[in-house]
Amino acid sequence: MNTQREQLIQTWLQATLQSDQFEISFLAGDASFRRYARINLQNKTYMFMDAPPEKEDCTPFVTIDEFFDQHGVRVPHIIAKDLENGFLLLEDFGDVVLSTLLNDATVDQYYAQSFKQLIELQKINGHELLPVYSYEKLMTEMRLLTDWMLPSLKIQPTEQQLETIEQAFDFLAIEALSQPQVIVHRDFHSRNLMKIDNEQELGVIDFQDAVIGADTYDLISITRDAYVQWNAARVHEWFNVFYELLPDAAKVDRSFEQFKRDADLMAIQRHLKILGIFVRLYERDGKSGYLKDLPRVMWYLLEESQGYDELNDFMHFIRETVMPKFILKYGEYEVAA
Repeated sequence: MNTQREQLIQTWLQATLQSDQFEISFLAGDASFRRYARINLQNKTYMFMDAPPEKEDCTPFVTIDEFFDQHGVRVPHIIAKDLENGFLLLEDFGDVVLSTLLNDATVDQYYAQSFKQLIELQKINGHELLPVYSYEKLMTEMRLLTDWMLPSLKIQPTEQQLETIEQAFDFLAIEALSQPQVIVHRDFHSRNLMKIDNEQELGVIDFQDAVIGADTYDLISITRDAYVQWNAARVHEWFNVFYELLPDAAKVDRSFEQFKRDADLMAIQRHLKILGIFVRLYERDGKSGYLKDLPRVMWYLLEESQGYDELNDFMHFIRETVMPKFILKYGEYEVAA
C-alpha cells in the first residue's frame, strides 16, 4: 500500500476524530480489494474501511447500509464517510463471528434468531433501491461453472453436453424467478453475522451485493453454508422453522413441500455459482484459501439434486464426466458421521 494513501488515511482520520491520539491496526483481508482496520481512541473503537476508488466502489455499501439502518436492520452505523477517497468510519461490531459460536448445542438458537432477522429484512420494500436478481444474472452466475471450473479440470463439453448444461441452468433460473421476490442479502452466512456485546440481534455485514430475488436464497446461504455443514434432517427442520415465520402472502398455493423444493433448487443454483467462484478466486486472483471448501460444495450439489428429474441429464454429466477429474484435483468431501 503506497505511503501517499497511508498519509491520506492518517489526515482524514485525524480530521474526523478531531484527535491524533488514535491507534490503527489493519485486519486480515477477504476476497476483495477493501481493507479494514480497527481504530482505538480513548477506549472507544471504530472500524475503518479503506476502499481505493479505482478498485472498489463503496457507494453501494453506503447506500444499502444507510437504507438498512433506517429500516431497523442491524448493520454498522456509518459515523463518517469520504466517498471520493473511499474512506468510511463505521461502528465496531467486535470480533465474534457467528461461525465461531456454532456447535450442536447453540446452533438452533442462533439460527432461529437469524431467521427472525431475515424475515424482518424480507418485509422491507427495497424494489426502488436494489437491482433485480434477473434471469440474465442467475444464468451468468451459473456459467461460472463452465467458464472456470470445467476449464480448470480440462473438460471441454460436447455440443450435446453444453445443451444439457444450458437447459439445467435455464430451468433453475426460471424456478428462482417464480418464487416470492424480496430483499436478498446474497451472502447471509455464519461468517457474515456477528455477535455484538450485550445484544440479542446479530450484526449483519457484507451486504453490498443485495438484490431483489427469491425468498429462499438467504435461508440457503446460512443453512447450507459453504464453510460449515449440518445434517440433512436438521436442515429440513430449519426449513420448517423458517416456513412457519413466513408471511401468509408467501404461503399462498405454497405448501411446505413446495417451499422445500424452492429451497433445494435455489441451493443448487447457488452451489453451481460458488464452485465457479472458488475456482476463479484461485485461478485468476491467486487466492487458494477457498479450495478446501470446494469438495463440500460439490457434495451439496450431488446430494440436493437427487429426486429432481429435470436435472437428471445434467447431474449424469457431473457424476460421469466431472467427478473423476474433480476428485483428482480438488479432493472428495468426507461426510462427518
